[in-house]
Amino acid sequence: MSDKNRKIHLHELKDPVVFIAMGLGSGLMPKAPGTAGTLLTVPLVFFLQQQSMFVYTLVTLFVLATGSWVCGYAASKLKVHDHSGIVYDEVAGFLITMSIAPHGWTWMIAGFILFRFFDAVKPWPISWFDKNIHGGFGIMLDDVIAGVFSLFCLLLIQQWV
Repeated sequence: MSDKNRKIHLHELKDPVVFIAMGLGSGLMPKAPGTAGTLLTVPLVFFLQQQSMFVYTLVTLFVLATGSWVCGYAASKLKVHDHSGIVYDEVAGFLITMSIAPHGWTWMIAGFILFRFFDAVKPWPISWFDKNIHGGFGIMLDDVIAGVFSLFCLLLIQQWV
């Protein structure tokens, strides 16, 4: 087992920042914790899409503004850079993906698939940022870029449909 996937101890989860970074526990899934963290975000996105764009933007900016610190803090506490269970970055990326995307379950599913693809496959330049930018900012950055790529794809698809 690599350090990136090392088991989390209960005392580590008692730290509220680590618990939040771990997606309220969704990042503890033994398989595909990033997918679980993104799934956790679906109800939040659905709720935010029912609100004004101002509210959606405020929540997204809050997650982005706190993300580097939350992820960096959790990585430091877990003593593993970008532990696979840290999924706060997935929350940020999926919020970006769906920020100005059309509403509805079809678009939510398409955005989910696109975001998971870009986050997992990490095509260039995402892979470059993932390998070369470290700390909490680095943990966040590749998912933010994956979110932007996914949103761009959704908007292109919208133009064709």
